[in-house]
Amino acid sequence: MAWLLVVVAGILETGFAVCLKLSHGFTRLFPTIAFAAFALGSFGLLTLALRKLDVGPAYAVWTGIGAAGTAIYGMVFLGDLVSTLKIVSITLVIVGVVGLQLSGSAH
Repeated sequence: MAWLLVVVAGILETGFAVCLKLSHGFTRLFPTIAFAAFALGSFGLLTLALRKLDVGPAYAVWTGIGAAGTAIYGMVFLGDLVSTLKIVSITLVIVGVVGLQLSGSAH
C-alpha cells in the first residue's frame, strides 16, 4: 500500500509541475490553485508512505515518476521538443524507478 501512495504522489507531482508552468508565475488563478492542491496532495501522500518505506528509494521513485511524467506531458501537450535522446532518457528514468520500487523494503 505504501508504494501505491508513492506512485500516486508521483503522478500528483507531475500535476503540480505542469500547473506551475501554466500558472505563469502564479498570475493565473486556476492553475495556481491546482498547483497548490496537487502539491499538498503529493507531499501529503509521500509523507504517509514514508511511515513505512525507506526515504531513499521512496523519494527517488517519487521524483522519477514526477520527472518522467512531466517530460512526457510537456512533449505530448505543451509542444516541448521531442528527440530520440529525450525518449531514451525518460525510458531509463522509468526503468530506474521500477528497479528502485522493486528494491524498496517495508519496515
